[in-house]
Amino acid sequence: MIDATTHVRVARPSRDLAAAEHFYVDGLGLDVLWRTTERVSGEHDLVMVGPPGGAWHFELTRDPEHPLKPTPTVDDLFVVYLGAPVDEALVDRLVAAGGTRVPAHNPYWDEHGVTVADPDGYHLVLCSRTWG
Repeated sequence: MIDATTHVRVARPSRDLAAAEHFYVDGLGLDVLWRTTERVSGEHDLVMVGPPGGAWHFELTRDPEHPLKPTPTVDDLFVVYLGAPVDEALVDRLVAAGGTRVPAHNPYWDEHGVTVADPDGYHLVLCSRTWG
């Protein structure tokens, strides 16, 4: 049974793991939890980022032998509920780390936050509301 303590991994392909890592670690403030350290033929290169001790993480992958182009849609969202107004310094840090501030497809997110596309085009929403 899935409950609040079940660990969740979200995997996404990336064109450039270093750029994705820079965005999520230096921009958003997540930690590198694990990464491949050597190239192994037939295996994906990857970096896992998330909060230390959290119940979730992103696995960002790249297969140099058979690269996949990320295909995010405008509704592929990673929403972070901040419970406070979005700090423009955080948005500036995300942009400096390779992100692009974009209008949300759903105007709800523009009303309650800021959307930043990561280097692969996936949308991160910084929401001023709380969850629940």
